[in-house]
Amino acid sequence: MIFYRYVAEIVFFLFIAAIFFGAVASLRARYLMNAVLGLALALAGVAGLFYHLGSPFLALMQLLIGIGAICVILAFGIMTAPRPEQEAEMLGAVKRNKPLAVVACLAVSIPLILTIVGTQWPPAAVRVGDFSVKHLGENLLHQFCLSFELISVVLLAAILGALAIARIGRGDWE
Repeated sequence: MIFYRYVAEIVFFLFIAAIFFGAVASLRARYLMNAVLGLALALAGVAGLFYHLGSPFLALMQLLIGIGAICVILAFGIMTAPRPEQEAEMLGAVKRNKPLAVVACLAVSIPLILTIVGTQWPPAAVRVGDFSVKHLGENLLHQFCLSFELISVVLLAAILGALAIARIGRGDWE
């Protein structure tokens, strides 16, 4: 029994490592495709974490929405990515804004970390119910109907935005 506990902890930390390395890869990527792949790894780690913590419904939604939305991010990236001659002038703006970005990250991170550390977290509830397709479908259409509809509206807005950008084209925005 103790062996399975250690295996569960190892799997948990593997998911945490996937999230961390995916986020770092996404932030440090020079090219858009590498950033999207890092984001996909981080989101897959979050989905695995949801499943490991006993919520297969959230894991499935994370896979469908999170990683499914990667296609929309790719479309935005391809349509709005700068041309090579624009990259040189953008590099100067990035260097000027680094101190401001560091201050903004610290201003958000420090209160968030203090809140997480100072919170008394209640123990997790015991898992009840089955996870059959019928049960998940009923929950999706009844209990989680609003969140499912909001997610679909956000994805529809993203797709319509991508189509509007594609119709106008990059040349008209300069």
